[in-house]
Amino acid sequence: MSTRILIADDQEGIRSAFRMILDAQPDMTVVAEAADGRTAIDTAKAIEPDVVLADIRMPGADGIEVARALAGTDIHVVIVTTFGLDEYVHAALRHGAAGFILKRSGPTLLIEAIRAAMNGDMLISPQLTVRLLRRHGLPRQTPNVVLTEREDEVVALLAYGRTNAEIAAELFLSPGTVKNHIAAIQRKTGSRNRVAIAAWAWATGRAEP
Repeated sequence: MSTRILIADDQEGIRSAFRMILDAQPDMTVVAEAADGRTAIDTAKAIEPDVVLADIRMPGADGIEVARALAGTDIHVVIVTTFGLDEYVHAALRHGAAGFILKRSGPTLLIEAIRAAMNGDMLISPQLTVRLLRRHGLPRQTPNVVLTEREDEVVALLAYGRTNAEIAAELFLSPGTVKNHIAAIQRKTGSRNRVAIAAWAWATGRAEP
């Protein structure tokens, strides 16, 4: 079945370009557009797309508010923006976005980000990930969660944006085993998704530059 996508961006030209790129994919269909964040939230709740592509800066509600409003649903929110500011990426991590990519990263990364979100993975523009977390990190918290040695290894790789397949290859595990480890880590840390696990890992020192 095709992945159903809602595009939320206040620029019509961007929405049209994204629609052209995504509708050309055999496994993707753009089912709606929104020119502001409030419309994006209302439309997403009404039609329940698989993925919402949300710009950061929009009238009504910004992309972070969209992610926050749809957290806890089966809808994956991928932030797609011109602005790779530190505070935006950190806020996206904390509020459950399933990806954060720059518009200038190109169509291939856009498509990969959607597929990663649908697979339970996350994709953050490579030029942002390590730079931001090395420079600023996230606020330190007491690491009071007990993980197994293998779960620690999975967390460390996940924090650097590795997919399940990449983690499996590096640790010589099956993808199914990695998925089970991540599910266990989510339960132990109270994280909504793998992006929240990554944020927790950096905040508690489980991942280091």
